[in-house]
Amino acid sequence: MRAMEETKSKRVVAIVGRPNVGKSALFNRLVGRRVSIVHEEVGVTRDRVACEANWNGERFELIDTGGLGHFGRQVSPDEIVAGTEQQAEIAIADASFIIFVVDITAGLVPLDEEVARILHQSGRTVFVAANKADNPERDEAVGDFDVLGFPAFPVSAIQNRGFAALMDELVPQLPHEENPTETQPLRVAVVGRPNAGKSSYINRLLKSDRVIVSAIPGTTRDSIEIPFTIGKGETARHYQLIDTAGVQKETRGRGAVDWFSNLRTEKSIERADVVVLVLDAETGPTTQDKKVAAKIIEAQKGCLLLLNKWDLAQDAEDEVTQTKYLPALREALPFMGFAPVIFVSAKSGYNIKRSIEAIDYVAAQTRTEITTGVLNRVLQQAVEKYPPPVSNTGKRLKVYYATQTGTNPIYFRVFVNNPDYARANWLAYLQNRLREAFGLEGAPIFIKLAARSRPEP
Repeated sequence: MRAMEETKSKRVVAIVGRPNVGKSALFNRLVGRRVSIVHEEVGVTRDRVACEANWNGERFELIDTGGLGHFGRQVSPDEIVAGTEQQAEIAIADASFIIFVVDITAGLVPLDEEVARILHQSGRTVFVAANKADNPERDEAVGDFDVLGFPAFPVSAIQNRGFAALMDELVPQLPHEENPTETQPLRVAVVGRPNAGKSSYINRLLKSDRVIVSAIPGTTRDSIEIPFTIGKGETARHYQLIDTAGVQKETRGRGAVDWFSNLRTEKSIERADVVVLVLDAETGPTTQDKKVAAKIIEAQKGCLLLLNKWDLAQDAEDEVTQTKYLPALREALPFMGFAPVIFVSAKSGYNIKRSIEAIDYVAAQTRTEITTGVLNRVLQQAVEKYPPPVSNTGKRLKVYYATQTGTNPIYFRVFVNNPDYARANWLAYLQNRLREAFGLEGAPIFIKLAARSRPEP
């Protein structure tokens, strides 16, 4: 586990504004939905508090916030609204840059001026995004917002208009940060049982024949490392792709070569940052696949499930679809529910590009660093929505605050009155809430409870 740095990167951009100006739509547009990860509910966009964004190869953290909706910092009588506004101000404090969203169709309203006053006091670098400029005729109205004292740009989250001018102004001002993957590339291990198509997938991925492909199970005996890069410029991530021997079924008559192949695979998992578990979509997950998945969980590694041979699965049964296939897969591998699923065909090339994006996406999730203010915003909301139940001792867990203490895997330390009062079902709820808020698909996360003071009697 890598300890968190005291001084975090300030390549952090927060989206703020009054309610109903399209902040979440703008957030989703800038995040770009680069990876269409398959979920049980197709077409459902999950609102995230924070996510990595990528603009022309430049990566930065993007924070979504609730609406700022009251004058003079007065407190709303609605606790939920008041909490949302308070946490939006925390996000402003955590960010170095602000995208201030207004509604170009409504023009300048007093509440926009109040938000601008708060932003001027924050001392942050601010850019106004005049949203809902769905056609060029509306662009001229952007001048109405000059009185706010920030550069303004007409944009449309729905029509995807105007973002180039805005981001070309903002992105060059992002501070430089060291890219640790230049000297220490992220290691991606491709694992699975024999003949699932691991080497074929890598060959298709790299458009190269550097790895021998054969229909005979177990052809790949040694772990082979191949460098590749995703992105460009200073923020490009550098990888070492590890092709491993297939994990052989453990039998008494297994030879020494196969035994060493399994050992190398286990070592590759342990040394990897992200593990791609290749499954045969035609046969579905087997007992051996579950054992490999368990090794990934035990090693605390980021993971992506790759359903290879999807073309054969579709040919075998005309009615099979990804939507129908996925629930059965999740039922067979319930402990891998955190891992994204990509259906591919190494033979036809189907979804290979998406799988590259998914690998990069999972790698980013495993290295997510969440600012303390935003983390505690989510923690507070989680506790308010579902307070910790009374423990078996009759005492109730009190939650004070949380910090992130590590990445890859992600560790959270939550300070409470007494860790013994925690119930497993509530901790599982909190873990799920953190995933909902921050994404973290494919990233193992761990919550460590710590007593803030001496345990209560």
